[in-house]
Amino acid sequence: MSIEIKYMPLSFINTDEEILKQIKNTVLFSYLFQEFEETSLCHYLESTQYGYTASASEIGTHQLVRITDINSGKVDWNTVPFCDCEAETKYLLKDNDILVARTGGTTGKSFIVNSAPNNAIFASYLIRLRLKNEVNLQFINLYLNSYAFWSQIVEMKSGSAMPNVNAEKLKTLRIPKISCEEQSDFVTAFKNIEKAENLNSLFDKINEVESLFINSKKTINELTHQLDLIKQLRQAFLREAMQGKLLTSVTSSAVEKQATGHELLAKIKAEKAQLIAEKKLKKEKELAPITEDEIPFEIPEHWAWCRLGEICSKIGSGSTPKGSNYSEIGLPFFRSQNVHDSGLVYEDIKFVSNEVQKQMNGTIVLSNDILLNITGGSIGRCALVPSDFKEGNVSQHVCIIRPLSIDYIFLHKLVLSPYFQKLIFSSTTGAGREGLPKYNLEQFIIPLPPLHEQEQIVAKLEELMAFCDGLDQSIKESQGYNEMLLQQVLREALQSN
Repeated sequence: MSIEIKYMPLSFINTDEEILKQIKNTVLFSYLFQEFEETSLCHYLESTQYGYTASASEIGTHQLVRITDINSGKVDWNTVPFCDCEAETKYLLKDNDILVARTGGTTGKSFIVNSAPNNAIFASYLIRLRLKNEVNLQFINLYLNSYAFWSQIVEMKSGSAMPNVNAEKLKTLRIPKISCEEQSDFVTAFKNIEKAENLNSLFDKINEVESLFINSKKTINELTHQLDLIKQLRQAFLREAMQGKLLTSVTSSAVEKQATGHELLAKIKAEKAQLIAEKKLKKEKELAPITEDEIPFEIPEHWAWCRLGEICSKIGSGSTPKGSNYSEIGLPFFRSQNVHDSGLVYEDIKFVSNEVQKQMNGTIVLSNDILLNITGGSIGRCALVPSDFKEGNVSQHVCIIRPLSIDYIFLHKLVLSPYFQKLIFSSTTGAGREGLPKYNLEQFIIPLPPLHEQEQIVAKLEELMAFCDGLDQSIKESQGYNEMLLQQVLREALQSN
């Protein structure tokens, strides 16, 4: 056998049923490669043809089936668009034609035409394979849905910036050379393999490989479940932290002597008033008092409830430079894709010049700011700006939260807590692209412990999160070992006699 047959995960073959079908077909062709001489796919083909290049339209002389119209091995011809084609003889489809995707994420995926409309043609990103009259269609279909085929396709695609194959490459694919009569015999026997005496060894091999795959999937599912439990555990720790349940209990007399959240809130308000008096902050409309009905859960008596806007010197989103006027170097400009719970990500970072930044004065990011994504699919994702950060800017999809006189890490953890995230998702607006208005964010009610307890909570959370990190790492290593074992055993099984 001149090719190496490998099991490989494919993004468009993702159900267990479909993967097992591919494996089963591979066992057959591994056997056939051992028993028969090789030839190329061209041996079985009458012709190959690239599809017709045209734009899809609501009207036209012909229906134009595209890669995107083929879903789960079927085409809903009622939804296939139209085009005008003057060369229908060259592109017209007929039953038993095979269409193969020649580019994109589904390169190599095939579809057998059946009951197509009389005016159906195929688009340019597809290649039509038309078999010789005597060739058994199901035999070729088994091959096109096996890792004997996919191993060669993936090898052809390797090294390309854009995955693709062409008709000439397809013709060279290696395949067992089998007579038409034997093709039909193998197809028939394979459909009832448990009763096919000449394929007893294959039946046992298929059971062995299927059992291996199923057991491996069970392990993967269990490990995935464990990762989900760890995620829930992290959320539980954050939830308990914001309710004061991670603190060491102290006597009532000790509580009376220590600082309180109410005193801290009064101090912050006084500091804010001083900044306004010095014209370093603009005076804003006073936030409404918190009513009993608004309080979401119990907190220690010496803690205080406050609105987020009361403890911040700034809550506001950024803006995008006019004409997206970015620079090769300069000050970092953070967009939502750069803001992650674990910190700022500099991959695909943009920069703005000092001149451009002067036009965006209200969007300046400073050290220890908290950046919160307020629109789109990443809404709620939040990063704490490092303490050694100098200066940068943010886009309009990111909000700067700049607290006064509280532990920055504590507030970051609070924003990530289930309680705060629930507030975010219940306060978004906009049907097309959800967004969190500044006014809503300022109104959020949060618990405020005294400063020394904020520090205790942060220390305890970091200890607990490190424990979760260790569990995460252990489970992910087990996932990697399981995947490697599956790959190795399947590789050996698929290539053995």
